[in-house]
Amino acid sequence: MANKIDVKELLEAGVHFGHMTRKWDPNMAPYIYMERNGIHIINLYKTAAKIEEAGEAMKKIAASGRKILFVATKKQAKDIVSEKALACNMPYITERWPGGMLTNFVTIRKAVKKMATIDRMKKDGTFMTLSKKERLQVDRLRAKLEKNLGSIADMSRLPAALFVVDIKAEHIAIKEAQKLNIPVFAMVDTNSDPREVDYVIPANDDASKSIDKILTLVTDAVKDGLANRTSEKEGDEATEVETAEVVEAAAAPEAAVVEETPVAEVEATEETKSEE
Repeated sequence: MANKIDVKELLEAGVHFGHMTRKWDPNMAPYIYMERNGIHIINLYKTAAKIEEAGEAMKKIAASGRKILFVATKKQAKDIVSEKALACNMPYITERWPGGMLTNFVTIRKAVKKMATIDRMKKDGTFMTLSKKERLQVDRLRAKLEKNLGSIADMSRLPAALFVVDIKAEHIAIKEAQKLNIPVFAMVDTNSDPREVDYVIPANDDASKSIDKILTLVTDAVKDGLANRTSEKEGDEATEVETAEVVEAAAAPEAAVVEETPVAEVEATEETKSEE
């Protein structure tokens, strides 16, 4: 993945722009290149290395068949994250983070199942037996659930990892992940503490161009992992078919011998009787 990361492209996307120097977090010092006009400039070579590291880890998770939950509720990141997550078939949260999303996952799953129940009611006609007021209430509930939880409808178990844009804005999500020892990948700006996450990607987490660039690179790694998983599955299936054919071919002569043996024995018995 290292060959795909062009520092010049990161520069053009504005990934290097940090926050004002007076707002910085000292723990981000290793990732800061310099200060210019009162703004910290992020070292893009370190960013590229961290993207590579995070990409490889996310690729392995995707290849194992587990899910990565993308989280970004800030306005400039919502549309980008939903688009990129959908493209690699991963769950995402772009509305308000539901409290207990991870630590009380059972309850969240019940709410998701409620959506499916309402959909079944509409299909089997039960919905139309309700009064007009009740139908309106159910529709509103369904719309609310879809808005907040529709993007995780297919997430039947806890995610294997989180990818977060802006760890300050998503501090509740990160705290829940930490409680459950779920690894966190994140874009971390100069005003945040990188010790809060497992895989730090030092980058401008405010500009849409920067967010788009980082998300493109990491989701490409996820897609590679999914592609590897698919090819491995196909390879395993092909191997199983070949093995079955070999077994059948090896067993065929034995079956023939088993069938022929009694006939030979009968002929030998008849010859012996005639001689007697």
